[in-house]
Amino acid sequence: MPVRILVTGGTFDKEYDEITGKLYFKDTHMTEILELGRSKLEVKIRTLMLIDSLDMTIEDRKIILDNCIKVPENQIVITHGTDTMKKTAEILAKEDIKKTIVFTGAMIPYAFGSSDGLFNFGTALTAAQILPHGIYIAMNGRFFQWDKVRKKWSYGHI
Repeated sequence: MPVRILVTGGTFDKEYDEITGKLYFKDTHMTEILELGRSKLEVKIRTLMLIDSLDMTIEDRKIILDNCIKVPENQIVITHGTDTMKKTAEILAKEDIKKTIVFTGAMIPYAFGSSDGLFNFGTALTAAQILPHGIYIAMNGRFFQWDKVRKKWSYGHI
């Protein structure tokens, strides 16, 4: 069975406007990332939203929850902003979904060319395939149970 990838936005998929100096969303880079990594893994990608996680509402989180429940795949990777990743993970954990769900994100946008997102995403894909059912966060080459991790604001990563 393929791995389901649910795209929600976050720094991972942001673009940089050189004129305004601001980050914005245009489209997901997920297909390009998989091609760049020469991935042969069967995946199904669904873009749910492209927003900063600080702007995410309870309704947005319910969309993520609903998709995790309804997709047929038992292995799910969710790209998500790191600022509120744990908040969304907690909502999913309360539902006791019998699937392996791994959140990941990035501190540097993929479009910048030196993003940590590539490594984080690869870790998340692997974790989704080998971990038992549960909710996890994958960052910096490691994976954690969702409730056993915190963002290190001084370092800018999980």
